Amino acid sequence: MDWLLQLDSQLFLAINGWHNETWDGIMWWISGKTTWWPFYLFLLSFMAWKKKWQLLPMLLFIILVITLADQTSVHFFKNVFQRLRPCHDPALEGLVHLVNNKCGGKFGFISSHAANTFGLALLTLLWIKERWFTTLMIIWALLVVYSRVYLGVHYPADVLVGGIWGAGCGWLVFFLFRWSLSKLPLGWWIVSMNRITES
Repeated sequence: MDWLLQLDSQLFLAINGWHNETWDGIMWWISGKTTWWPFYLFLLSFMAWKKKWQLLPMLLFIILVITLADQTSVHFFKNVFQRLRPCHDPALEGLVHLVNNKCGGKFGFISSHAANTFGLALLTLLWIKERWFTTLMIIWALLVVYSRVYLGVHYPADVLVGGIWGAGCGWLVFFLFRWSLSKLPLGWWIVSMNRITES
């Protein structure tokens, strides 16, 4: 375990050390909470065009996956493992490049950003089975999690495990969605499943 933690710290310092003023601004923007609202609007518009009436139940399950990933990342991981963020870790004092002096909460394992983005990405790409859409969602999620390490607020392991956990939440919610559709009247179920498999 010690050598894994040491490797994680070394990788963090390498990524966090590749910085300059231009990339500081870009990564701060990528990691921002309000940055992606136009992207989310595009996502919902495209899903509405592809899925029609299914958008309403899909919205409910999108809320579910984000809530599940976010809350479990805090209560099952951060509050249990209590691993300090690198910007709060005394062992790295003076070594962390922190953008805009923003560090966040005390504990960082696992990254809620990573869990939320990968949960949403996996759920939506299971609904919209098009190669370009899958590529777009994966690139978006990777950009967000990379920015968290670059900004000095998470170790690579925080975002790696967070992404895996979020993807697991996405799988779970997708199967809950399919199970929910199976409880609809037979005609609705056949139409719904046809639309899912055609996407």
